[in-house]
Amino acid sequence: MEPEKVLIMGAAGRDFHNFNVYFRDNREYRVVAFTATQIPDIEGRVYPAELCGSLYPEGIPIYPESELADLIKKYAIDQVVFAYSDTSHQYVMSRASTVLAAGADFRLMGSKTTMLQSKKPVVAVTAVRTGVGKSQTTRRVCQLLKERGKRVVAIRHPMPYGDLTKQVCQRFADYQDLDAHNCTIEEREEYEPHINHGVIVYAGVDYGKILAEAEKEADVIVWDGGNNDIPFYKPDIHITLVDPHRPGQELSYHPGETNLRLANVVVINKVETADARGIDTVRENVRLANPEAIVVEAASPIFVDDGELIRGKHVLVIEDGPTLTHGEMLYGAGVIAARKYGAAEMIDARPFAVGTIKATFEKYPHIGSLLPAMGYGAKQMQDLERTINSSDADLVVIATPIDLRRLITINKPSVRVRYELQEIGEPTLAGVLEKI
Repeated sequence: MEPEKVLIMGAAGRDFHNFNVYFRDNREYRVVAFTATQIPDIEGRVYPAELCGSLYPEGIPIYPESELADLIKKYAIDQVVFAYSDTSHQYVMSRASTVLAAGADFRLMGSKTTMLQSKKPVVAVTAVRTGVGKSQTTRRVCQLLKERGKRVVAIRHPMPYGDLTKQVCQRFADYQDLDAHNCTIEEREEYEPHINHGVIVYAGVDYGKILAEAEKEADVIVWDGGNNDIPFYKPDIHITLVDPHRPGQELSYHPGETNLRLANVVVINKVETADARGIDTVRENVRLANPEAIVVEAASPIFVDDGELIRGKHVLVIEDGPTLTHGEMLYGAGVIAARKYGAAEMIDARPFAVGTIKATFEKYPHIGSLLPAMGYGAKQMQDLERTINSSDADLVVIATPIDLRRLITINKPSVRVRYELQEIGEPTLAGVLEKI
């Protein structure tokens, strides 16, 4: 029989993983193409032959998702696999309708076909949306495990934005490793905080090879999830975060609802800043979707160096990029800090935006006046720097997971906002992790 022709829709993460673990050496299928969205400058490239195995000596081309229907018809595609995350149920089914109308089958792949089994215990930290607080929760989990004498290695959801052949299996133990791998702002935001806490991080493209290397130096693997994707490894403890600032979205986004239903532990984060009605809605939806889950309530209080400098100033607020873009948050820790310390005004970043930053505002108009810390490459980092420095702000409020001032030159006074996870009452993550 002729192999089924497959197209994988992705964003340079889950799509490559699904190919590697299920399709790469599977003669029943022929992956003809990937399509890409969400991440800049992925389309137009090729998933390299070096990573494709013996069945794909020329690699696999990556096209813009906008060409999806035409590609299905051009290559007589039999099956389209949807393989990226943080998308509404409406968005997923709209893409499914496009695929079905073009004549192909539409597929979502679950844990049985995509989760790898580790030889070591695995704690997975995931979420129902981007920007819920996975990063600080993952750091908290790593800290608690280290306090119990465990050797902890964090494996981060993929962010392979450079040369894929050089990113097969990456290990980050210090800042020199970040420099050596030419890490983007988005990568540094996830790796640097772990390094600062003495935790080794692995990431890359081939998560089978990554797991094999990480297991050599770990007692416990902590899966540090990206977007709201499901884990690449079968977890022994699955922790999922929900956001009372976006009540209802725990049941309306893919695959966030899957994470909610898979979870052993659900963390309701940001309760110190959320509306009581939002907390009640989320708590009830958790009960309905996953009544067996342990529910932990937590806060993510902000810490601002020299916060009084904000008072009375016209400030430019810089928030985490993905949280504002496909995470669709309308504010973050920077806005909370600006309000808490009495900023006179949060200025609109849009009139000062240049290049790729201006294009980001056009693609994601819901962002409004805030500045997303986009930095998927050197050009975008330069555009971010130019946008900040051309603004008429008195002060810049940096609310990103890393200190941007180490990567770009900001010619204005600035303060940095940080945040950590703190459980409230019982149960706690420490109690949950006793199983490990």
